[in-house]
Amino acid sequence: MKKPIIGINSSRVIKQETAYSHSVIESLSNDYVESVIKAGGIPIILPILSDEESIRMQIELLDGVMLSGGVDINPLLYNEEPSPKLGYIYPDKDTFDILIVKIACELNKPVLAICRGHQILNIAFGGTLYQDLSDMEGCYIKHQQQTKDGAVTHTINIIEDSILYSILGNSTISNTFHHQAIKDLAPGFKVTAYSKDNVIEAIEKCDGKFVIGVQFHPEIMTTYNDKNMLKLFEAFISASSNNTSSLNDNK
Repeated sequence: MKKPIIGINSSRVIKQETAYSHSVIESLSNDYVESVIKAGGIPIILPILSDEESIRMQIELLDGVMLSGGVDINPLLYNEEPSPKLGYIYPDKDTFDILIVKIACELNKPVLAICRGHQILNIAFGGTLYQDLSDMEGCYIKHQQQTKDGAVTHTINIIEDSILYSILGNSTISNTFHHQAIKDLAPGFKVTAYSKDNVIEAIEKCDGKFVIGVQFHPEIMTTYNDKNMLKLFEAFISASSNNTSSLNDNK
C-alpha cells in the first residue's frame, strides 16, 4: 500500500545569530515529523504562503494535513480585542493556517490538529477562545506544565460515540502546554474530551470524517515511546491511506 503524504504546517522564526543578519527560518519541531514516520506516513513541511491558489495546490498534493502547535492566535479573528494576557501573535501564520484547514476540509482530507492547531480548527469554522485560562470560571488545573516534555500531568475524559474514544478509550493521561483554550465551539463540531476542570481537550467534526483537534501534544509523547498516543497517529495515517485509495480509484 502506498504510504500517505502528510503535510505539516510550519512556523517562522528570526535567527539573529547567524552569518546572515535577521535570517528568517521556517521551523517545525521534529516530534511532528517523527510521529508521522513512526505511524507509517511520509511527512512534508509546508512553508507559510499568502497566496490562496498556491495554498490550495499544496493541499491538493497531500493525503492528510496536520496542524502543529505554536504561538497565540490573533483574537480579532474571533471578534475580540487583545487581552493584556495575550502572548505573541503572528497574523500571517494565522491566515495561512486557517486557509490550510478550510481547504483541507473542503477537499475531504483527514486533519489532525494539535494544540494551537486545535484552536485554529475551531476559529476557522466560527468558534472562539479564552485568551487566557485565568478568564475561564472553574479552571483549576495547571495546563502549562513545568516538567520534562514527555511527562504526563493531567487526566482527560473522552466522550463515547467519537473517533477519539474508538482510538484511546474513555480516558487518558496527557501532557499539557497551553494557556488558551476553546470557549465557544464552532458550528458543525462536537466536543469529544474534557479535562477534569472542564477545559475542552478535543473536538471533531459532527459528520464523522477524520477531522480531529486535540489540545495536548501527542507528538511529544509519541517520541517518548508512548504507545497509546502512537495509536492516534496510526488512526490518522490509516484515514489518510483510505483517502489515498479513494483518490486513486477515481482516476
